Parts: sequence; structure tokens; C-alpha cells
Amino acid sequence: MTNLDPFRYFKTSREIIRLAVMMYVRFPLSLRNVEDLLHERGIDVSHEAVRYWWHRFGPMLASEIRKRRIEGMKSSRWRWHLDEMFVKINGEQHYLWRAVDHEGEILESFVTKARDKKAALKFLKKAMRKHGSPDVVVTDGLASYGAALKKIGAAGRQETGRWLNNRAENSHLPFRRRERAMLRFRRMRSLQKFAAVHSSVHNHFNQERHLYSRYNFKLNRSAALSEWRQLCSGQVRGFGGNLRLVRIRLTEPSQQFFL
Repeated sequence: MTNLDPFRYFKTSREIIRLAVMMYVRFPLSLRNVEDLLHERGIDVSHEAVRYWWHRFGPMLASEIRKRRIEGMKSSRWRWHLDEMFVKINGEQHYLWRAVDHEGEILESFVTKARDKKAALKFLKKAMRKHGSPDVVVTDGLASYGAALKKIGAAGRQETGRWLNNRAENSHLPFRRRERAMLRFRRMRSLQKFAAVHSSVHNHFNQERHLYSRYNFKLNRSAALSEWRQLCSGQVRGFGGNLRLVRIRLTEPSQQFFL
């Protein structure tokens, strides 16, 4: 017999909520995928329960992560990368504006129906209100950025050029994978909510493992997971004991699991 434990035994509903929310937001999984994965671990939870937990606790956890990271980030004002991506909502095209710093940290996400000066100005003001004014703003050739930066007196900070904005383009990929798993979105409000929560959780667990050794990556990953557990312990309240929706299976796993 190996020491590997294929089932994690959850004694409290708080631990189950933590796992369910993390799996749904961090990984490209649907609600029913999360339900099946929890069932494999011996936890019988409805996908509707996962949806309820995500709507209630996801924004709370993301807000706490964002607040802590903003307090500790002092280098994010150096260089921003701004870009917009096309998102379909009920067959209608919308725009998700995103601001990323020079290290790939997602600073702000904002959903609009139009891609004009007014939308770009509103997006910039929202990002600067939270993170301050950057020294350099890298954008693509969209004229709305230049007009909005000129309006706030920061036209001299703009930089445009081929391949200069690859940092923002690459940051779209995790969200695109998540969008496909969710079969797109139904409302602007749900898109804005999920984009904000997804960006905060992605920032928290994104370790950029290619930049340092395996040993340091494992240390940083363990630290991020430990902080996530502490956040959930502080934010997920009022769920003492076991939930009626949860049934923990304590049967021995099949020997085929270890093959």
C-alpha cells in the first residue's frame, strides 16, 4: 500500500466550500465538472450548491485578495499594458478591457458595449483610482486610448508598437480557456463579476514557474495555498458543522487507483 491518499476527508463544510470555489474559479471547469470531481473524492454535492457558494463567497474572497495585493504592490505603477478583447454575450459583441502590469499582474477588468473614447476613459479612470497613475502606458493602435489619455493629460506616456503589447495579449489566454469551459456568458453583469473574481484568483496562484527553480516554485505554491485557506477561514462564516447537501464517503478506494 502506498502513502498516497486518493480521498481527502473533509470534516467541516468550510473546507468543502473552499475547495469547490477554488476549483471552479481557478481551473477551466464547469459547475458539473466540479460536482463530478468532488464526487470522486467522496463528497456528494449538487452543482447548484457549488453555484450558490461561488456567487456568495467568490467576490468576497477576490476582494480580500485584491486589497492585500494592492497594499503590497508598489512597482505596478511603472508600466501598464492595456488591451481589449471581444466577448460574446447572447450573440451580441461586447468588449472586456484589461490592464496588466509589466509582471503580468492583472490590475483591472471592465466590460462595455462600445469601444470608443468614453469607454476607454471610464476604464482608465477606474484603474487609476485603484492603482495610481502609471509612468508608461503600452497600448495597441486603437485611437480611443490616445484620445482618453489626452483627456486626462497623459498622452506623453503612451507607447505603441509591434509586439510591445504581447504581455497583455498573453494574459488573455487563461480567461479565454475559462470562457470556453463556461460556454460563454449570458449577461454583462455576470461577465463583469466573473472577470473580476477570476483575475484576483489568477493573480494569487500565478507563480510563473519558468522564472525560477522547482524548489522555489513549490515553496511559493504552498504559501499561496496556505494563504487561500486562511482567507476562506476568515470569509466563509455561518457554515459550522456539516451541511445537509454534503455526504462524505469513507469507503476504501479501489486498488485500480494506484495503477
